[in-house]
Amino acid sequence: MSGRMQGKICLVTGATAGIGKATALGLARLDARVVIVGRDAGLTEETVNELRRESRNSQVESLVADLSSQAEVRRLAAAFQQRYDKLDVLINNAGVLLTTREATVDGFERTWAVNCLAKVLLTLELLDCIKASRPARIVNVSSKTHFGRTLDLNNLQGEKGVGMSSYAQTMLSTILFSYALARRLEGAGVTVNCLHPGVVSTRLMKFTGVKKVLMEIVRPFLLSPEQGAATSIYLSTSDQVEGVTGKYFDKCKAVRSSNVTYDETLQEQLWRLSLRQLQLTDIGPAPAQIVATQ
Repeated sequence: MSGRMQGKICLVTGATAGIGKATALGLARLDARVVIVGRDAGLTEETVNELRRESRNSQVESLVADLSSQAEVRRLAAAFQQRYDKLDVLINNAGVLLTTREATVDGFERTWAVNCLAKVLLTLELLDCIKASRPARIVNVSSKTHFGRTLDLNNLQGEKGVGMSSYAQTMLSTILFSYALARRLEGAGVTVNCLHPGVVSTRLMKFTGVKKVLMEIVRPFLLSPEQGAATSIYLSTSDQVEGVTGKYFDKCKAVRSSNVTYDETLQEQLWRLSLRQLQLTDIGPAPAQIVATQ
């Protein structure tokens, strides 16, 4: 496996800890040039040094950005494109799970801003760079928590409270976005897939009170970050998924996501809403059969 990603450039968000860090390490061990994104400059630099040492790959680099800010995401994309002329693999891994409502500098609820809008914005800002690498891959980390959820357009901003419900809704949105984007990029040499990493013990799983006690009880049964990174690495590197797009993966296998995720009208509704909130124009028209039903 050593050297299988040599010459490939991979960008991993949320890579200073947990699944993102383990994903970056796995890719670096395959000799990819790995660019990690972190919010804290000191921690990001520390992580780069650690990944270089553990992977024995000097081609681990970094960019710093607060993904809750649209201006920062745009600056991140511009900085990447100034430094690199292509992007073979984009892994949108960063995510937050909050217990209290926080507003971003743009006025959006932070869970929605980081887990949904940042993925859309960064992906579309880097799309030309990604297309320059075709065949290229976009990998969006979601979660099995999307099952049983619907897109509550009256609670996208945590109007009814935040927590697991808001987090799960952004994981549902990630899948809807992935499927809508995959349709638009069909035949363009860029695949778009999403995944459930498993229930992993990471810094994301921080709780207080009774939930904290319960988490300590179940923690020994949770996956390690390395185990959680396996599907992200598989989708980024495996020949078995070359050309496979618009799928949801669990344990390195394509499985069916929840029924609601296949509602193309809902996919397009979320797509248009996200573009409005990001002040972006569409990269191409929705398929004619979907337009006709709206």
